[in-house]
Amino acid sequence: MWTEVLRRGLDAPICLTWEITYACNFNCVHCLSSSGKRAPDELTTEEAKRLIDEWAALRVFYINVGGGEPLIRPDFLELMEYAIARGIGVKFSTNGSLIDEAVADWIARTPYLDVQISLDGVTAEVNDAIRGAGSYALARRAMDLLAARGFPFKINVVLTRRNFEQLDAFYALAKSYGAQLRVTRLRPSGRGREVWNELRLTRAQSHQLYGWLLAHPDVLTGDSFFHLSALGQPLEGLNLCGAGRIVCCVDPRGDVYACPFVLTEEFKAGNVREQSFTEIWRHSPLFQRLREWEAGTTCQQCSAYSRCQSGCFAVKYFTGTPLDAPDPECVFAPENGPTDVVLPLRLHPRPVRSPRRAAAVPAAS
Repeated sequence: MWTEVLRRGLDAPICLTWEITYACNFNCVHCLSSSGKRAPDELTTEEAKRLIDEWAALRVFYINVGGGEPLIRPDFLELMEYAIARGIGVKFSTNGSLIDEAVADWIARTPYLDVQISLDGVTAEVNDAIRGAGSYALARRAMDLLAARGFPFKINVVLTRRNFEQLDAFYALAKSYGAQLRVTRLRPSGRGREVWNELRLTRAQSHQLYGWLLAHPDVLTGDSFFHLSALGQPLEGLNLCGAGRIVCCVDPRGDVYACPFVLTEEFKAGNVREQSFTEIWRHSPLFQRLREWEAGTTCQQCSAYSRCQSGCFAVKYFTGTPLDAPDPECVFAPENGPTDVVLPLRLHPRPVRSPRRAAAVPAAS
């Protein structure tokens, strides 16, 4: 029953992703938004606050803030305090490089705040090949600073065939910090399109992951592996694509997309400088189509359809798969492409840079 209710959309998104800036001092090879340079027409501080006011009026439960690197935006912490003061919970994702003593103090004293630090290897060798030379040390420094303040952060890992064998080590690392592990699915979005075949999990690894997640129910997934639920017992969390139904994404310019993994014109529903967010969410023709969308016959006739709902729109779109077809990584589909061989990467991240500007830390009240 609840699946059908969610498929038809809600009055407000359960999870709203806000890509607050595309500026980033990292150059991760799988970046979903191809971040690096700041968009010249980012929402101003006042525009951002008006948008937060509208979300508060809609009773948006929480916002998931990313980028880019959010802490590069000078007014970032000011905006997060503004959102929290209006009853909106905040989760933000960071590479950790700009978390110093002052930022760590701000994080530790701020209520209704959730922070996740990105890490793609438990060793510098594995992590830095994806995220850039020096990135591992900076992420670990940020973890040390937050752990010293007793702040319960999360470690976010994009699972690839290069770090999959470190799953247990990631879990142990999180436990050592009193942190929670979150693993997410690689999508062929942004720069991820260039490394999709080299990095996506093999069929064998996907099957292993399903069993591992069932055995570790305390590990978060962002509902990104629901296509694996077709193997049997459903995984924890949502079992369908929420794009335009219960989730959406606002980019730095105010463009509203169905999902943070499909930042393309085909999945753009409007812009908050031209329409209210509420009008876009409730009446966008794109969102209405997504809420009325039905999977094709192949999926609907499958005995596992109720557990996976035909998979991820973003993976389908960027692999040229029709949206009414099965997920390209459907566990019942023939193996297509990846083998157990670790292929050489076609992209290599540049070393980590120091940004020219960073968020100002508000004074403690």
